[in-house]
Amino acid sequence: MRLAAAALALGLAVAAHAAPPPLPAAVAAELPALKALGDARFRFFLIHVYDASLWTAGEAYDADRPFVLDIRYAMDVTGADLAKRSIVEMRKQGHADEQKLARWDEAMRRVFPDIRKGDRLVGVYVPGREARFFNQKGLIGSVADAEFARAFFAIWLDARTSEPELRRRLLQLE
Repeated sequence: MRLAAAALALGLAVAAHAAPPPLPAAVAAELPALKALGDARFRFFLIHVYDASLWTAGEAYDADRPFVLDIRYAMDVTGADLAKRSIVEMRKQGHADEQKLARWDEAMRRVFPDIRKGDRLVGVYVPGREARFFNQKGLIGSVADAEFARAFFAIWLDARTSEPELRRRLLQLE
């Protein structure tokens, strides 16, 4: 029994450190120099919600250079719920202009599809310009607003995130 528990624990540890899957072809073609920096699993209570990977051009995260946040979902989520939760997190980080938040919510609802277990939502940060969103098939849309792009990716990467352990793992802050 102890041997089985040890094997299970070892298996979980290895799975947590396994390399993320390659980026979708459309993203890799657009940003071929990116390398996986960090990988993390997000759970809500004990429910596995998604695995996320941060891809950067250098050895460290740089908010002034393009990067990719790849989210691989372990459950079904509606696009509307993704947008709603993103707005909640942006408010927590201090975004208080309700007109702007309403525009951002509308933009995300236009872009984000309903997600099924096993789907990916891959966000590409284009500094000073926009956020582009891909799934496993290709480009699904973009939001051409530099402030939105910073605020959206800050949900995971800013020091004010509601999930500091996830941030630490994505950014490889040991």
